[in-house]
Amino acid sequence: MTDEQTETHPLSPQDCLVALMIAVSASDENLRTAELMKIQNAVNHLPVFADYDIDRMNRMGKLVMDLFAEEDGLDALFGLIRDNLPEKLFETAYALACDVAAADGTLAETELRLLEEIRYELNIDRLHAAAIERGARARHTSL
Repeated sequence: MTDEQTETHPLSPQDCLVALMIAVSASDENLRTAELMKIQNAVNHLPVFADYDIDRMNRMGKLVMDLFAEEDGLDALFGLIRDNLPEKLFETAYALACDVAAADGTLAETELRLLEEIRYELNIDRLHAAAIERGARARHTSL
């Protein structure tokens, strides 16, 4: 298999979820420890990742970073997500993205813009999005 074929190999639904979480973490150009721990915990504990090969996380990180280095990289990422993530996991993807964004206790403007773009690209209903966002906020509130 050539490198070009490897690059176009479809992503698994779990790859798509991991890629979106990494994209949210990387959106402010600073991969924070709390965000990376949130991604790791999600992959280790959520049922959707039960059969996921955790070694693929590094590949997804590299893919996201490579795409972010390109001019239209975000559009390419969303194209991959649309092509490989089943619609039934769209709200799951948005919930995971919100959890990663909220993990460090702050939401950078770039994270907010990316969450808005994810809502749009995945066609998340406004009421559902508000409920998902409120849940993430509640889970990550500190004293």
